[in-house]
Amino acid sequence: MSFFEVEQATTRLNRSELAVPGSSPEFFEKAAKSEADVIFLDLEDAVAPDDKEKARENIIQALNDVDFGNKVISVRINGLDTHYMYRDVIDVIEKGGERLDLIMIPKVGTAQDVYSVDMLVTQAENSMKRKKKIGFEMIIETALGMQNVYEIATASKRNESLHFGIADYAASTKAKTTGIGTQNPKYSVLTDPDKSGKRDVVWSDMWHYPLSRMVIAARAAGLRPVDGPFGEIKDPDAYESSANRAAVLGCEGKWAIHPSQIGLANKIFTPPEEEVTKAKRILEAMEEAQKQGKGAASLDGRLIDLASVRQATVMVQKAELINKK
Repeated sequence: MSFFEVEQATTRLNRSELAVPGSSPEFFEKAAKSEADVIFLDLEDAVAPDDKEKARENIIQALNDVDFGNKVISVRINGLDTHYMYRDVIDVIEKGGERLDLIMIPKVGTAQDVYSVDMLVTQAENSMKRKKKIGFEMIIETALGMQNVYEIATASKRNESLHFGIADYAASTKAKTTGIGTQNPKYSVLTDPDKSGKRDVVWSDMWHYPLSRMVIAARAAGLRPVDGPFGEIKDPDAYESSANRAAVLGCEGKWAIHPSQIGLANKIFTPPEEEVTKAKRILEAMEEAQKQGKGAASLDGRLIDLASVRQATVMVQKAELINKK
């Protein structure tokens, strides 16, 4: 391991993150009773300009009145390039009590963006003598943000997670798509002809590189990487496929922009029981090997070493976190 020690962000269960528009207070109680690990109450894209102030009032009331149980609660503020942002931060902190856990910062482009919000949040917290420190979720959804992703990830001690804002990222890079998280058949590989002249078209994942780059930056900074929205709410199979790819790359979870997606995300980002059992056996086998002065062991015909232990430890810890919930 490197001599440089990566400080890990606050541990939270983040398999599913449900988006709830601040302009739709009728959904707040339903969200509170859902199985989502995290709820973000939205003041940005899901709220029309004329409804911004009312949505802010709705969210403040919900933070004071709605019983969200043990869920992690976040508020997505408006962008730093708008005149709504500072009032979002100040009003939510000064009037929303202690229930808020996180602030989600959209369209982060530079480390200075995070620093600016940090300064405002710190002053508001100190003014209110707030007991619970607010963490940051940051959405990487522009070419500028992706270029500066590691600097963004390390810009504040409040940082907890990076999220891939796939729709705005596509717009920023001028990608040839109008879907939200879906694939494009033109992003494919044409195989060589077989003996009969037939050629197959093999689709590729057009989002692999940016998502992978974000995951690496998040993990290098000790943050949780979270995959963003998937717009085809009537296609659960495609959502599962998208979430599985994100999970394989190392994401902690995925957004749910409709309640029907919550269960799918929870299932995919929950380690299967048989894998957790195997991870526990790896830890037990290595513990026994170390008692015998060995640095490696054999389990079910496979070599296991300290790298295996680190992988197994991550899985067991996540399973324990889920069981606590």
